[in-house]
Amino acid sequence: MSDEGNRNMTKKVSFTAMEHGAQADYDLIMAEGESKTDQLADRVLDWLRQLDGDSPYQITRLGHSLQTATRAERDGADDETIICALLHDIGDVLAPANHSQVAAALLAPYVSEKNHWIIKHHGIFQGYYWFHFIGGDRDARDRYRDHKHYQACADFCANWDQPSFDPDYDTLPLEHFEPKVRALFAQEPRPFF
Repeated sequence: MSDEGNRNMTKKVSFTAMEHGAQADYDLIMAEGESKTDQLADRVLDWLRQLDGDSPYQITRLGHSLQTATRAERDGADDETIICALLHDIGDVLAPANHSQVAAALLAPYVSEKNHWIIKHHGIFQGYYWFHFIGGDRDARDRYRDHKHYQACADFCANWDQPSFDPDYDTLPLEHFEPKVRALFAQEPRPFF
């Protein structure tokens, strides 16, 4: 927040170094954090909309995300998994070089360990389809061969992620998924400590 925006807040903590904070200070900080959490679904939906720009693919990055989620839903996935499919590339907005890890970090407090692992590793698993074209190892995912979620991540990519660049696929709109996004982020997040 800018200094101007900070001056416009009415209540302030009493400290200038965290070690000097009191209970009332941290109560104030936690209350402000909760209000930001309440707005998280709106921010996530806005980030998704930012993926709706020009792309070298035959569809936009938003279109790809929507198509991935549509495929997951039509295959009978649960709501959490559908929203993970929708948000799997959300990290492209902030960090294209490690988008999988960014998306996984966003989702971690709200999703199962399995879905978190799949989203965190989908980039390297997706590489099976294209790393060899850029001098990489398409089998890089095999370093996780013994992991309990290896096959689930391979299936995520094979069935939903890698085929979802089709301009002729009957893809559901963002408005269809919005209630599920809001429900996911309305949950009480797991603590980070």
